[in-house]
Amino acid sequence: MPAPAPASTEAHAQAEALHDLVLRSLDDDQAVEVVSIPLSGKSNIADYMVVASGRSSRQVSSMAQKLSERIKQELGRNVRVEGLPVADWVLIDADDVIVHLFRPEVRSFYNLERMWAFEESARPAAAQG
Repeated sequence: MPAPAPASTEAHAQAEALHDLVLRSLDDDQAVEVVSIPLSGKSNIADYMVVASGRSSRQVSSMAQKLSERIKQELGRNVRVEGLPVADWVLIDADDVIVHLFRPEVRSFYNLERMWAFEESARPAAAQG
């Protein structure tokens, strides 16, 4: 019976590739205050949660649409997107990575980073290395 490690390693590599693509896309689109929260081993909803802000609803909407398109183009994955019509808070569920894009006022109101931070594991994406 083959060991399950190779599939796990492959799944981990796919999650990391998706995470890297998300961070690159948000950087390209000039997202503000990008924070990546590792969830692996802490929650089974995803491996990472990424929280970022846009300066306006228009920028949040544009970042969400471009990110969805890039994930589809580069990784062949479909994502689920909620909140696009208003674009105060857009949720992009890409399975291994969940992305929350906010206007700054809405982000500070909900304060997801504090809710999901596990023992200071949430850190700015630039510090991910």
